[in-house]
Amino acid sequence: MTYQLTVVVPVYNEEDNLLRVEQVFKDYFKIADVPTQVLFVNDGSKDNSRQLIEEICTRSNGFQYISFQKNCGLSAAIKAGFDYTKTPLVGYIDSDLQTTPEDFNILLKYIGEYDLVTGHRADRKDSFVKNMSSTIANKIRRAFTHDGMDDTGCPLKIIKTDYAQRIPMFKGLHRFLPAMIMLQNGKTIQVPIRHFPRIAGTAKFGLWNRLIGPLIDCFAYLWMKKKYINYQVGKKSDA
Repeated sequence: MTYQLTVVVPVYNEEDNLLRVEQVFKDYFKIADVPTQVLFVNDGSKDNSRQLIEEICTRSNGFQYISFQKNCGLSAAIKAGFDYTKTPLVGYIDSDLQTTPEDFNILLKYIGEYDLVTGHRADRKDSFVKNMSSTIANKIRRAFTHDGMDDTGCPLKIIKTDYAQRIPMFKGLHRFLPAMIMLQNGKTIQVPIRHFPRIAGTAKFGLWNRLIGPLIDCFAYLWMKKKYINYQVGKKSDA
C-alpha cells in the first residue's frame, strides 16, 4: 500500500491508552479518506509503553515506531515524527485520544488549499483550570504571533510534510506550529473538531507548562521570527 498520511503519536507513559489507540486507528484505517499509517514516537517512557508499542507494530499493519533512549519532551517527539515521515502529509494526535482520528477526515477536506490544518476544540471536556489557563496562554501567544489561532495546542493537526520538515523545532515550539508554517509563507486554517474527556492515564502538563512556559516561549518565537531565513529559488541550471 502507498500511504499518503502518517499520523505521529507521541507517547510518554501512556500504557493504559495504547491498546485503545491501536483499536481506534484500526477502525479509522477502514474509513480514512486517504491511506493512513501511524508512527509512534516513544519519548523515553518509564512504564510498559515501549513494549506495548513494539507488540502493536509487530501484530498490526499500518503501525511503526521510533523510540528515544531517554525522555526529550513533546516538541522533540513531534519533530522526530516529522523527520521520519516519508508520506506527503503528516498528522499529529495525542495518545490520550481526547480527540478522535475520525476527525482527520474533516481536516483532510482543507489540506489541498492549505499547508497546515489544525483542529479547534470548541467544546473542550477539560477542567475549568485547564481550560482557563489554555485560553489565557492562547491569547498571549496570539498577541505575539498574530497567527489568528484560537486553539494552537489542539492535538489534532495535518501538515504538508515538506513544510513540517522545515520547521526549526525547539522545546516549547510545538505550541507555535501554525506560526512557524506562516513564517514559510504557508497558509493555515483552524476547523472545529470534537473533544472528549481523558479516560486513562494522567496529563503531562500543569499550570506552569500551559501558562508561564508559553509566555517565555513567545520571546523565543520572536527571536526566531527575526532570524528566520526564508527564500524561494526562481531559476536554476538544468541538471
